[in-house]
Order: sequence, then C-alpha cells, then structure tokens
Amino acid sequence: MTAQQSSPAAPPASPPAVAAVVVLAAGQGTRMRSATPKVLHSLGGRSLLGHVLAAAEPLNAGATVVVVGAGREYVEEHLAQVAPGAVSVVQEEQRGSGHAAAVALDAVPGLEGPVLLVNGDAPLLRASTVAALVEAHRSTGSVVTVLTAEVDDPTGLGRIVRDGDGGVRAIVEERDATPAQRAIREINAGVYVGDAAALRRTLARIGADNDQGEQYVTDVVGLLVAEGAAVGGHVAEDPDDVLGCNDRRELAARRRTLNDRVLDELMRSGVTVVDPQTTWVDVTCSVGADAVLEPGTQLRGTTSVAAGALVGPDSTLIDTEVGEGASVVRAHCLQAVIGPKVSVGPFAYLRPGTRLRAGAKVGTFVETKNAEIGEGSKVPHLSYVGDATIGEGTNIGAATVFVNYDGVAKHHTTIGAHARTGADNMFVAPVTVGDGAYTAAGSVITTDVPPGAMAVARAPQRNVGGWVSRRRPGTPAAQAAEAAESRAVAPDGDRSDVSRADTDQ
Repeated sequence: MTAQQSSPAAPPASPPAVAAVVVLAAGQGTRMRSATPKVLHSLGGRSLLGHVLAAAEPLNAGATVVVVGAGREYVEEHLAQVAPGAVSVVQEEQRGSGHAAAVALDAVPGLEGPVLLVNGDAPLLRASTVAALVEAHRSTGSVVTVLTAEVDDPTGLGRIVRDGDGGVRAIVEERDATPAQRAIREINAGVYVGDAAALRRTLARIGADNDQGEQYVTDVVGLLVAEGAAVGGHVAEDPDDVLGCNDRRELAARRRTLNDRVLDELMRSGVTVVDPQTTWVDVTCSVGADAVLEPGTQLRGTTSVAAGALVGPDSTLIDTEVGEGASVVRAHCLQAVIGPKVSVGPFAYLRPGTRLRAGAKVGTFVETKNAEIGEGSKVPHLSYVGDATIGEGTNIGAATVFVNYDGVAKHHTTIGAHARTGADNMFVAPVTVGDGAYTAAGSVITTDVPPGAMAVARAPQRNVGGWVSRRRPGTPAAQAAEAAESRAVAPDGDRSDVSRADTDQ
C-alpha cells in the first residue's frame, strides 16, 4: 500500500487473561544428577520450561517473568530462543518458592491484576487446564485460586484442606498433617492465580521457620485465610497435568505420558499408529490423516508428515517434511524435504539440504546431502550424492559417488534431465552432465559431458594370459585355471583360442 492509503482499522486486541505469568525456574534440580539445569531437560520436543511456557502462552499475559538461578546463563540462552519476549529475573540465593515469587514481582513493580504463578518443571500442564484455572479464579472472585488434583496416592504431597463452603483453608504438608488430613486425596499442584497486590503483600510477610529455612508460596494461603480473604481451589480434570519432574525416572515417566497423549490425539484424527509403544512423536510435529506410522518410528522437531504417507518401520525424522503418499522405510532423515509419492529406503540417510521432488527414489544404502533430486529421478542403491542437482527422470547407477570435497572446499555437480549414469561412477566436482547424456560403468567423470553424449572415462581392458599359473603356481586359483584350460582343449589336441595377450608378463 502507498503512503497515502490507510489500512482498515485493526480489531481491538483481546485483553490479557492475566496481567503476568511468573515461572519459577531457579533450582538446579540436584536429584537429576546433571550439570544441566533441571528445567532444560527435554521431552517431547521441548524443554520442561518450554512446555510450561507453551501452556501459559494462550493467556496472552501482559508480561512473562522467569526466575532463574542455577545455570542461569544456559536458561537465559534457552529463553532467548523459545520465548524472546520473556523477562528473566535472577534469584541470587535459592531461598524457596516464596522468595522466588517475591523476586519476580519486584521486577514488575507497577503490576496490577491477576498473576499466574507456576513451577518450571511441569511438562504435562496443558493450556486448557491453565485457562480453566484462570476462569475459575475470575468467576469466583477469590483473591487467590489454587490448582489442585485428586490422586490415588497423595503420599509426600501437600494436602488441600477445605471449609464447609468449598473454600481452601490451608495447604498442609505431609510431615505436618494429622492422620485425618493425610487421608485427603486432593493435593496442591503448585500452580496459583492471585491478585498481584495481595501476593506482593503476603509474600513480604512469610517467614522461613522450617527445616529448610526457606520461604514457600504455600504459606501465602494461610496468611490470606487469616485475613479473611477468599481462597479458592480448582481441580484439574486430569491429575497427570500437575505432575512435576524431579529425577531421571520421573522424566522418563513424563515422557511416556506425554507421548501417549500425542499418539492418542493423532489416532483420533485419523492417523494409523501401528505400535504406540515403540512410536515417538514430538508435540511440535504434525501428521496428516491416513498417514501410517510403523513400529520404531520417531518424529522429532518440526517434522511434518502429509496425508497418506508411510513412515517406518525403524525410521527417525528430524525437522523433515514428508509429502502426500510418500514412503520412508528404515531411514534417518535430518532437515530434508521429501516430496509427494517419493520412495526413501530402506537404510537411507538424508542429510540437511536434501530435497526430493515428486516421485523420486532414494534407495538402499544411499546417503544424500545438500542435494536436489528431480521429479521421477532415482538413486536406487549404494551411492553418495552430495552438493548436487539432478534433473527429472534421471537414473543414477549403483555405487556412484559425487566427489564434492577437494580437501579445502565443497564443489557442486549437476546431472541433467533424463540422463543415465553407469554403475560405479565418480563425478569429480565441479562437473556437469548434460540432459539425456549417458556415462559408462566404472567411469571417473572429471570434465563436462555434453547433452546426449556418452562419456567413457576408464582405461581399456587387457588380459594377461597364463599370469596365474606363472605367478601363483600351485594355488587353488592356478589349479582351477589349469583344469579349465584342459577342458578347453579341442578334440584334435589343439587348445581353443584362449587369450594370450601380453604373454611376456
């Protein structure tokens, strides 16, 4: 549009559901036994922290504040990649969740309205659960609303104590609970929505009179109840949503649960998953209806599989695009584009920059890198295609190598349309083979081949007669050769015409 034109008025932006999201991600997570901060451990295509941020993103918060501490340089680097709009705030001393929340609110002093507080290690938390919590908080008018869950075994978890009207009266840790309170199955999920001013005021008042000498967010509930403020509790529809992740065993369990959810959603949408136990799909992937995922398939990163495609068995696709009706069997593919009705594998390796046009084929024990293979073209077996462009309808012979590296730089090879290259060829880049050209088997192609020409680049064959008998006498090979020569003797006693070229050898 020109400078004189005016754009139509944009629709008013919907107000944020919360004024801010505060993610507590400062802990090292010592039970992980890892140099990596706990919130950066990954599952299902995202870090623990990434899953929490994704669950809160639809709230359209006015600000997102992430409290960092242990390994903060790594956490901040990760935030710059996955949530560049988030503000990181450093908790210099890890003095508990209450202290971390207070540090976060100090970073946004003018904040007003509801604030979501959430731990950074809850990878199963869903956006729908967070939205329901915020809506429950809004509709009940509570000062703070706690996300809770009904679990079969609440051992080790904080119990939710309610009054006769259903309001939350206290969060009691197991070590402090009475026998009656320990029988309660409703537990604290560690996710809260509360008024910014009320949170700021009560967080400033909580003490550290406990075994760890730390300040806990849960103490806010008791202080508000003592003031006579309304504290609500919203029960999560699925108790798995609130599960945290403290060690490697729990990480594996959360990974399994998350993957089961992803596969269940895919199957409900029309995808065939032959064996869910051995199929893994990241939350960041997409799969079209009527696609088939065979056992041992892993789809990772931004991989997309179009309708009707077949992937697997035993295939790993990372940041790869698969077109409609394509087949990818026992292959490893990284940052590749696989067009419609393409056939890949078995035992193929597609490296970054590979682009296979419609109907192309990359077969058994073929590796490709930075290569475009034209529509209907085939590289059937035992070949390496690197830094190359292959036109449409071309066939590359078995055991072909595109020699793209001279020890210093990479060079490009171009093979034209409807060409036929022989088996055991080497194309020494940079080199071009024209449209419709042929190359003879065993050739080393070092200069351009014109369109329609036949290139033969190999030494003439010569046979040195009797070499084995003279140079390897008494060996099984010599005995076999002598027996064959005897059988070749003509009835009149003369030998048949056995090649005797270069007998002086």
